Amino acid sequence: MTVSSNGVAKSYAKSTNIFFKVFFSFLITFVLMFLSWIVLSGKFDPLLLWLGGISSFFVSYYFYDLLFPLLEPRYIIIFFKFTKYIPWVIWEIIKANFHLLYLAFHPRLKDLIDPKIITFKTNLKSDIAIATLANSITLTPGTITVSANSDGVFKVHAIDKKSAEGLPGIMLKKVAEVFGEEI
Repeated sequence: MTVSSNGVAKSYAKSTNIFFKVFFSFLITFVLMFLSWIVLSGKFDPLLLWLGGISSFFVSYYFYDLLFPLLEPRYIIIFFKFTKYIPWVIWEIIKANFHLLYLAFHPRLKDLIDPKIITFKTNLKSDIAIATLANSITLTPGTITVSANSDGVFKVHAIDKKSAEGLPGIMLKKVAEVFGEEI
């Protein structure tokens, strides 16, 4: 094949690059779906494994771009940073559970509960970072994200003063670090 100056070779290289990105997005989605199916079913009969594989194939074929739109090298870095974020947010959830347990059994319960709606703006730009922060806040007991828009403006309901004081706090810094954004 000869390389022409009109861009045919560049077009071929670009389409090949996109093919590999789509293929790897499909492959990773398929592996995740199939492993999830195996873990959740707990069945290792050949027929059931085959049916799980076929189901995972069709789900991956139609929805590969939902989990990994076009696999980029930065997604791998984000994945590893996110795996470090998960234990931290689980620990925050545990601490908030104990705080709510304290509130629920305190004799002056009505005095301690002081619900508030907190509004704050972040510098998060990507939708995934905004959604991760909103979900992390909602997963933490005592706080619920009422709204979060693409401009990074959040409205959060907090059950008491202590829950409201921590917003957005270190959670914003951790999410920005995971997704490589500046705060």
